[in-house]
Amino acid sequence: MSGLYPLRLGVNIDHVATVRNARGGDTPDPLRAARLAEEAGADGITAHLREDRRHISDADIEGLMDILTVPLNFEMAATDEMQKIALRHKPHAVCIVPEKREERTTEGGLEVAREENRLAHFIAPLRDAGCRVSIFIAADKRQIEAARRIGAEVIELHSGAYCDAYHEGRVDDRDRELEALREMSSFAHGLGLEVHVGHGLTYETVGPVAAFPEVRELNIGHFLIGEAIFRGLQPAIAEMRRLMDEARS
Repeated sequence: MSGLYPLRLGVNIDHVATVRNARGGDTPDPLRAARLAEEAGADGITAHLREDRRHISDADIEGLMDILTVPLNFEMAATDEMQKIALRHKPHAVCIVPEKREERTTEGGLEVAREENRLAHFIAPLRDAGCRVSIFIAADKRQIEAARRIGAEVIELHSGAYCDAYHEGRVDDRDRELEALREMSSFAHGLGLEVHVGHGLTYETVGPVAAFPEVRELNIGHFLIGEAIFRGLQPAIAEMRRLMDEARS
């Protein structure tokens, strides 16, 4: 295996809850999706509890903490409400993400450099509670350095710009964004940070990112839930796992 480490796959189940909430009721069940993802080889489950509860609910988080045998990566905004929820549940990992009510999905990385003092104080109780704290940021040296200074153990680099450029056929932009991800993965690793990557990854875009030797984990959700409509959730995850392993070998 090339690469410094084995590569983990975190499966984001948010959009199972999106489908459920579109009609109300109890189906499809995100907890069932989490169990199937575990069986298909997911190394962890990611769930984003948004302030407006547009997909994952408080009850979903309760249920996930009860049933999961793999780590839960709890994505959340840096608010007092979310901090209290995280401290109550103490998930394996907490990923701090930017959040705007008007956005359809997370549009960019967290602005850490301008909010170092606030974020340092915000994540300290989470670290003290035993949660691994990750910061979702752009592939930017200034933000990576700030994430390290505030005490984050992990960064997750936002791969959305690379994936968008790939699927829109903007070759120069694609190559530039991919190179930024590569360089900043190496830079962050050199600072002692654990490096994850996520957002927008598909079967077509995952290979080059999975090949970065410093990357420890990919978090993928929307694409896998969409692909599950056509091939089933477990086969969709198994194929992603195969492509990741192939790129790493």
